[in-house]
Amino acid sequence: MTIDSVRPGVLPAPVRAEPATTVRARIVGVGTAVPPLSYSQQEVLDVFGITDPKARGVFLNSAIERRHLVLPPIGADGRPVPEAQGDLLDKHRTHAVESGIRALEACLKRADASLSDLRHLCCVTSTGFLTPGLSALIIRELGIDRHCSRSDIVGMGCNAGLNALNLVAGWSVANPGDVGVVLCSEACSAAYAVDTTMRTAVVNSLFGDGAAAVAVAADDNTPGTHAGDGPRILRFASCTIPEAVDAMRYDWDRDLNRFSFYLDPQIPYVVGAHAETVVDRLLAGTGLLRGDIGHWLVHSGGKKVIDAIVVNLGLSRHDVRHTTGVLRDYGNVSSGSFLFSYERLLNEQVTDPGDYGVLMTMGPGSTLETALVQW
Repeated sequence: MTIDSVRPGVLPAPVRAEPATTVRARIVGVGTAVPPLSYSQQEVLDVFGITDPKARGVFLNSAIERRHLVLPPIGADGRPVPEAQGDLLDKHRTHAVESGIRALEACLKRADASLSDLRHLCCVTSTGFLTPGLSALIIRELGIDRHCSRSDIVGMGCNAGLNALNLVAGWSVANPGDVGVVLCSEACSAAYAVDTTMRTAVVNSLFGDGAAAVAVAADDNTPGTHAGDGPRILRFASCTIPEAVDAMRYDWDRDLNRFSFYLDPQIPYVVGAHAETVVDRLLAGTGLLRGDIGHWLVHSGGKKVIDAIVVNLGLSRHDVRHTTGVLRDYGNVSSGSFLFSYERLLNEQVTDPGDYGVLMTMGPGSTLETALVQW
């Protein structure tokens, strides 16, 4: 089956309602960080000397105004210095750690917690491979208690922030009152390949560098714990589209002798076509309709992806204002994009007790991930 023939499957049986419990994981803090330098799309075109009209059109019609990037230095010939795969891996390590630390510290501050309160650190990245992972490097760099448990999710792509939140929410319920953090740190400029193909033009026009962290703690009546008053995490739902497994991938380019990301042009429509399926599954058995959701925090996957989600879920432009704003100001920052949107929602101070929200990410697999939360 080709990607063009992919259609949503039959809606699965309703999800069984979770048993009543007094212990719920809550989101209690969020923080973001980006590299210091940002570039307009025109500036990126100028740096790389991109003159092909079709490639320039992709950049200039992307709904992106600026992105924070760590671009290569300019050589004596006025062109960017070529970066071998080893150089890109070094870039990923350096900037994923640096931005990740700043996002983690901002997140804990907002959660009214400190590094000494951290009991689990889950790091997410898809823009480089490290062993040991980011979690060990950041624990060492910050002097975090060596007994802090850790996990790393590598290579799952833009959807992985919600995969990690699912795992850490479960950890929080098993450890009520303790603070766990999901840290998504992506140095997307360490995954760039530069050539004259439209494949790389699409990728290089879209992704930006950035890190985002979210702190989670479960309800606990013990004084002095950090459960806070953030939204409760009620449930998760996933949808993998096996027919589109090759539609988004990061694999070895033998011509360029490095890893290179690939996006199928049809992926926005494939993702959009399955958005209803996964949201209906998320809400099944809750008594909620889509119209009952007051806040939508969707991954900033690109203009066409956002448009497809809006059309298929019947959302308004106001519903996805944070998603489009993050895309405009940062580009697609991969796994942490939805947390940039969540931070903007919190800064608006428009949520009321009892409000429901849906978090949605999508990425390689092809996969859609969702979470239902309530303030």
